[in-house]
Amino acid sequence: MTASTNAASRLADALAIILGTDGIPLRLKAWDGSEAGPKDAPVVVFRSRRALRRMLWSPGQLGLSRAYVAGDIEAPGDIFAAFAALSAAGKFAEPGPFRPPTPGEVFALVKAAVRLGALGTNPAPPPEEARVSRHGRRHSKGRDAAAISHHYDVGNDFYALVLGPSMVYSCAVWESDETGLDAAQTAKLDLVCRKLGLQPGMRMLDVGCGWGSLALHAAQHYGADVVGVTLSVEQAALARKRAADAGLTDRVDIRVQDYRDVDDGPFDAISSIGMSEHVGREQIQHYSSHLQGLLRPGGRLLNHAISWNAGATPPDPDSFIPRYVFPDGEMLSLSEMVAALEAAGLEVLDVEALRRHYALTLRAWVRNLEEHWDEAVRFAGLGRARVWRLYMAASALGFEAGITGVNQVLVQRPGGAEPPLRRSAWN
Repeated sequence: MTASTNAASRLADALAIILGTDGIPLRLKAWDGSEAGPKDAPVVVFRSRRALRRMLWSPGQLGLSRAYVAGDIEAPGDIFAAFAALSAAGKFAEPGPFRPPTPGEVFALVKAAVRLGALGTNPAPPPEEARVSRHGRRHSKGRDAAAISHHYDVGNDFYALVLGPSMVYSCAVWESDETGLDAAQTAKLDLVCRKLGLQPGMRMLDVGCGWGSLALHAAQHYGADVVGVTLSVEQAALARKRAADAGLTDRVDIRVQDYRDVDDGPFDAISSIGMSEHVGREQIQHYSSHLQGLLRPGGRLLNHAISWNAGATPPDPDSFIPRYVFPDGEMLSLSEMVAALEAAGLEVLDVEALRRHYALTLRAWVRNLEEHWDEAVRFAGLGRARVWRLYMAASALGFEAGITGVNQVLVQRPGGAEPPLRRSAWN
């Protein structure tokens, strides 16, 4: 065996130990040009020894993610195939805790690292890694604002490339695999409005309103008067412009405001789409009670949120997504979310699971990003573009594997009109 072959082979052996698996179902290319692994397998390129060093210091998902974001490794072909292989080997899409290596494995790793010239100090994390802890206690208003800014103030131009004309950053509703992304997002907006029972003149609160797409749809197509709140300054600026361009400034009020500071109820309907994941387990009961208090008797609330499926390994708070994508984000199980809403005195009318729909949505966003890669890098920087590519592809695999789900929970404050007898009223 040549020295060149040894580099890739030793790298494969080291990765097998780090990821806790017997083998790597990948074609590995090392920094010296050597290759190892099945010839027909997805390819992952290790561009430098620093990639392995990152994984030695942070075994598992975090070290691998840092290496990808920093450009120390590449997945030049089908990124879904490469990450699926890593997921099968080391549960990359399931950010649970990794089994620590045994003393014998540590010795083998050190030996391999010495032979590969990969020993050294821990490389600094890529600058895209979030630093929100300095902003105060977890889920304080200041820290939540910093966390939201980290994720959403990447740049409206960047998000426009990824999301497309709909500018909707949550799970779409697909009639079939062939439904286009924009049509699927319009279908989701319409479904939310129908579930809320919107009628002309109703007053609606959109919590976490994003770039205003739902608020505009509710005002334009259902005649609602909408208050939208977000903590992202960039989102609010574009949402206001979109409302002005549509001639809806008298019907749509966009605010940079924490939902906890909204005090001008009552509202006939409240939507919370992809926002409660930022609330946190300790705050979820206050969140539910506060929104209940803003509803009129008989008013409906639709909570649309990603859930952590109870049978999966609990998420590691030190994994890639909390570090790079959603600082302080917490996914609750569906049962936790429903329990919090019921404890706030809200009656559950309907629960709809959309897990497969989110996988389709994420794959569409990845296609958009890859098709506009050079522009995305120009708008957000190479590291940030790599973060989003990794996060969306890995998340799609998580939904497809049933590790994560997404659910719309429709509830009503008692005391008003009775809800419809069947869900056909909104489906």
